[in-house]
Amino acid sequence: MRNPQTVLIRPLLTEKNLLAKERRNTLAFEVAVFANKIDVARAVEKTFQTKVASVRIVNTLGKIKRMGRSEGKRPDKKKAYVTLKKGQKPVEYFEGI
Repeated sequence: MRNPQTVLIRPLLTEKNLLAKERRNTLAFEVAVFANKIDVARAVEKTFQTKVASVRIVNTLGKIKRMGRSEGKRPDKKKAYVTLKKGQKPVEYFEGI
């Protein structure tokens, strides 16, 4: 089993994701490129002490960008949308503030 701190990189805090969190009890995270659905589910359950109903993963490829004659590539990213089981308390990202 992988360490949850290496699987979950950061929560994605956009307006769309915060609405999904309130309405459908769905959380959005940027996860490590090597992570799969099982790793993400275990990391969320261990970190937030909740039960996970489903996990959806989206791979986004990095854009190719030019700077004059030279060409570079932004890094690839992976996002995970985690739906919590019914009856689970909502997760608060900033409880200590």
